[in-house]
Formats: sequence, structure tokens, C-alpha cells
Amino acid sequence: MSQDAPVERCEECGFTYDPALARQAGRRIALGAEQFAVIIEDDTDLRRRPAPDTWSVLEYGCHVRDVLLVQRERVLLARRVDQPSVVPMGRDERVEHDGYNEQYPSAVARQLRDAAGLFAGALARCDDEALRRTVIYNYPTPMVRDVAWIAVHTHHEVHHHLADVRRQIDERPN
Repeated sequence: MSQDAPVERCEECGFTYDPALARQAGRRIALGAEQFAVIIEDDTDLRRRPAPDTWSVLEYGCHVRDVLLVQRERVLLARRVDQPSVVPMGRDERVEHDGYNEQYPSAVARQLRDAAGLFAGALARCDDEALRRTVIYNYPTPMVRDVAWIAVHTHHEVHHHLADVRRQIDERPN
């Protein structure tokens, strides 16, 4: 992230986009993905949506898996193309188009771990120059973002949705 970029903060979960986290993002993402995978493997009610417009635990897991894969491709693209424009991933459409809630939990848990490892590996190979490479990030509005921001944003995605899932489980009726 550039030095003059405003500090971003997620009002919902309190996550602060600290550019210093970029170097640690891969490790933190892998840890969060592991925690997510364990929840998916252990949850007996993971396909139930608590409300029609709230994803199930399994759907959140599939979303995080896909975020990790898409963000990895964005990092790799930024390293080989000067300021590419990246298309939105279609987060809401994927839930239905890819049948998130019908996928096998054990496969999703494994894929989450694999996707986190792939993303962390791509980040580990980024030196300071690579972290400064930029893309035009088109969601929610077009904005120039650097690879460091992509790393921190992806860490936020894992952190935020892990909290969503834990809250969902805690709020279930006994």
C-alpha cells in the first residue's frame, strides 16, 4: 500500500488494513483457512442457512476458498502485467452457479487448505518491488490497488468470514 493511502477499517468486524501486515498475510491466511477447514469438518449442520440471505457455513467456506484462488491469480497477474484491470469474481453468483451448498465438506476443507497454501506461496515470493505492483481493482468501484493491499485485503476476507461462521454457530438454537 502506498504511504499516502488512507487507513481502511472494516466497520463490521473492526479489521484495520495495516500495510505492515502484508508480509505476515500468507501465514495468517493459512492459519485462518486451517481454522475454517476444521469447522467445516466438525460442523454437523453446515448446510443450513440461518436466514435466506445469509450463507451457510459450507457456502462461506466455498467463498473463502474461491477468494484465495482468485486473489492468487490477481497477485500473479500483477507481477507479469503492468497495472492490469481485474474483473470482479462474482461472489454472489458463484454460490448458485457453483452449487456451494451441495459440495462435499471434506473436499471443501481440503481445498481451503490447498488454496491458502497456494496463495501464501505466491505472497512469499513477493519482494518489496512486487508488493508495490498495482492492479485496477474493480470491486466495489474501480481503484488502483497494490499487491500489498491485495494481501491484507485477503487476510481480512478470511478473518471476517471466519468470525461470521463462528457467530453463526454460536447463535444456533440448542
